[in-house]
Amino acid sequence: MSGDKLRQQILFEAARLMFQRQEQEYARAKQRAARTLCRQRLRPSQLPTNREIREELERLSNGYAGASLLSNANDDLERLPSEGADRFRVYRHLLAPLAKIEQDHKRHPEGDVLYHSLQVFSLASDELAYDEEFRLAALLHDVGKGIDPYDSIAAGLRALGDSISVRTAWLIENHALARGFLDGRIGVRARRRLQQSEDYEELILLAKCDLAGRVPGANVPELDEALAQLRELAADND
Repeated sequence: MSGDKLRQQILFEAARLMFQRQEQEYARAKQRAARTLCRQRLRPSQLPTNREIREELERLSNGYAGASLLSNANDDLERLPSEGADRFRVYRHLLAPLAKIEQDHKRHPEGDVLYHSLQVFSLASDELAYDEEFRLAALLHDVGKGIDPYDSIAAGLRALGDSISVRTAWLIENHALARGFLDGRIGVRARRRLQQSEDYEELILLAKCDLAGRVPGANVPELDEALAQLRELAADND
């Protein structure tokens, strides 16, 4: 096998390992892939770069239309509904697999991503029960973690596409920045940029709900119940 072909196969295998969450770090994924495909010790220059693996991860995510996660790449993949179809099916399809994704227990002692998302949704609903776009942003803010954990916000927005409003997308896109301001990780300049939006107050509220929605054992609605609430609110707003 030529060196270029071996390098390409290592790239594909390393990306697959990370996409299926069998490995979380680029270096470990490359080493494991190299051991699988080659018995010889390889030089660093013979291995793919982190950037190449990241680009392959993005290709895999885009190839699945943001529809899945999956722990098994051989699973049959259900396509997301086409434009104009029931958008709540899109939301459920992206949200349901999040129950299988555990998070760092120091930052997220509550557990999996779906449970966290439902906590944030519940808190947001208590704050602004009438605001469908805000509540939807709360429920969907972490859907990208089921697609690309290394660039989850962008991946989530790509998967959601036109199924959400521009305002909901903006809230999702910027919630991490707002959270960073609240916990002291970003400064005044970033805050000033966010303050230019008329939805700044709702963004800060979403970030507060995100930080507060990390309680082990908290009562939350079932996923289908949360979606039913949003359906009803959407019908009332029509």
